[in-house]
Order: sequence, then C-alpha cells, then structure tokens
Amino acid sequence: MVEPLDFLIDRIATPIGELIVIADHEGKLRTIDWTDHETRMTLLLDRYYGKGGYTLTPKRDPGGLSSAMRCYFNGEIGVLANLPVTTTGTPFQNSVWRALRTIEGGTTISYAELARRIDKPRAVRAAGLANGQNPISIVVPCHRVIGSNGSLTGYGGGLERKQWLLRHEGVAR
Repeated sequence: MVEPLDFLIDRIATPIGELIVIADHEGKLRTIDWTDHETRMTLLLDRYYGKGGYTLTPKRDPGGLSSAMRCYFNGEIGVLANLPVTTTGTPFQNSVWRALRTIEGGTTISYAELARRIDKPRAVRAAGLANGQNPISIVVPCHRVIGSNGSLTGYGGGLERKQWLLRHEGVAR
C-alpha cells in the first residue's frame, strides 16, 4: 500500500478574499486557491493525487510561502518569480504552466501569444484550457492572460479578482 502524500495547508487573508496555500514538505507550492473555491480545489487534488492519496496538515507559513504571498499582496510583485512550485499535469499543461511563469508582473499576453510561446501557435484553445486548469493561481500567473482584443476573459477566482490582480500589478484597465 502506498503511503499518502502529506501536504501542508495554510490560509491567509488578502484584500480580495481568503487564500489557501498548499505545499509539500520540501517547501514547494502544490496548489493555491480561494476558500470560496475550496471544493473545486479538493476535486483537483483528488484528480491529481487520488482520493485518499494525500493528507492536509495545518501548518503556519509552510516554507515561507504564506509570507511570500503576503508580500505580494503588500506590493512586492516580484516575490512570486522564484517561488518553487510543483504539480502533476500532462506534458502539454506543464509547458503552458511554465510559459505562464515567464510573463512579467505588470504585463499581459493573449491566449494566442501563450500558444506561440509553447511553439503550438494553432493550439490557442488548448492553451486556454490548460491555462484555466492551472492549480497554482497567482504564482503561476494565469490571470495575466487576456483576450486578443484586450478583454478580460475567464479566471477561476472570478473576473473581479482578475481585474484586481492586474491593477495591483500595475496593468492599467
């Protein structure tokens, strides 16, 4: 029998709602989501690690990640760039998620540009779907991807939060 993975969970208050931070014992982020989407987060963890394949142990500031997120919300946008992350996903999803991490704070790109950055320029919809399935919101900045016409499009945390995050990072909207 395989021993379940033991993840560490913390919750932090932010200006746009309570955030759940889940990390492994090596200090790598596994997922971040909003408490009002906790059910979705649990379903995602079940899909990636199997129902009963993980435990969540409360721990204040695992690996300093909660502190880093507080710094981000206090205006230190660059703190996200080097936070360690790991997750389970398909090779395509992982290529999209790696590309998301290259988008500088204060900038946005289109879904078409995201597809180009992974050398799959015709896979715009697939890149958009992978963007939407990103389990590590904010740090893997899926909120920095917008429509080709400049419109805000879907964000798992809600468009109001996406708009707030972009304004917080200095994107004029």
